[in-house]
Amino acid sequence: MRDRLGRECVYVPSCRFGLYAALRHWCPPGGRVLMSPVNDDVIFFVVLAAGLRPVQAPLDPSDASIDIDAVPEETWGSLSAVLTTNLYGNPDPAPRLRIRCDALGIPLFEDAAHAIGSEVGGRPVGAWGDASVFSLSKHVGAKAGGILAVADPGLREGLEKSCDDLLLPRRTTAELAYAVRPYAEAAVRGLRLRRAAWATLRLLGLTEREGIRMPLRPDELARAAASAPGLDAHDPWVRVDMHDYRLRAGRFRLGRIGRRLDRLDDVLAGCRAGTELLLSTRWAGPAARAGEGSGSAAGTGGGSAAGAVQPLFRVPLLVADRDAAVRALARRGIVVGYLYDPPLDDYAGAAFTDLSPAPEGARWFARHALPVDPLRARAVVAALEESGVRPAETPEGLVASGG
Repeated sequence: MRDRLGRECVYVPSCRFGLYAALRHWCPPGGRVLMSPVNDDVIFFVVLAAGLRPVQAPLDPSDASIDIDAVPEETWGSLSAVLTTNLYGNPDPAPRLRIRCDALGIPLFEDAAHAIGSEVGGRPVGAWGDASVFSLSKHVGAKAGGILAVADPGLREGLEKSCDDLLLPRRTTAELAYAVRPYAEAAVRGLRLRRAAWATLRLLGLTEREGIRMPLRPDELARAAASAPGLDAHDPWVRVDMHDYRLRAGRFRLGRIGRRLDRLDDVLAGCRAGTELLLSTRWAGPAARAGEGSGSAAGTGGGSAAGAVQPLFRVPLLVADRDAAVRALARRGIVVGYLYDPPLDDYAGAAFTDLSPAPEGARWFARHALPVDPLRARAVVAALEESGVRPAETPEGLVASGG
């Protein structure tokens, strides 16, 4: 990862853990962080755990990137940091955000969990911020591990020590579960037992999300927030979907992650081919097809490298009826995940976040985005065609302020 980014890197057990360490290092408690409302709620809870106030940004409805020009000037002046999302691997306008943050004297953080292999402004995503975090659970498929990369190489040793102090001891049971998980998942897929397995987990109380968003539990969350900064009180929210997020890794886990990372370029090559196919369809949206979006070949805010095809983690097709499209894909055995609906300000409310000054773009995107795996591109296209899924039509007047 150091060779890919040209930056010093620290291995961390998860992206969310690395982000928490970065926020604690750079931001004073009580600071305000501009972020995207179309994002995993876990990231929202990490910001709260760091003792910070999330500030929801207006978004470009075509690709859910931060709409810089729609952020009020008074908001810019109140911020302690900016956090990008690079949703599904589609870059936020990092070059312009870098200029803004430099002018304000505040750090820029890049959440690149979805964006290994994505580029913007002629650089890899993750090479613009004061710090950036990557997930090795996503493209690499390792189900664990992350990277914290830093612009200032002199900070690496201190951040590694800070991370080490926050880690919990490795557990033999956790390592054993990690070792057998791929085989158990393969057996479930091979025997077509997904529904039975999911029902059993729910019966045993082992699932933490019934819907897209996890339960907020506002009274409990308010008590946890009162004790911030700190991970312990926020652990019930931050650990969701990854209970090992702050455990020290054993040799077996590190070995598997390393082997998966060695195959990353082959995976990305397959993703590029699938993304190119998906962006040529009628569900891709006019900006993506024309190469005008910030995650497209041309890019905005500095642009991606010439000829780049992205996003590579998931391709957000825009469909009229997202739920019907999800069901159509499920009939073909294609599971749609990484849905972030409703936006975080609608989900959490003004008690826990500053609301977006222009929420319509985020709401429209969250309602219509169908994030599909580019490695399943041909099967996805066949399923959507067969089911007659219609593309979404952007309402007149709902465009980014810069477009």
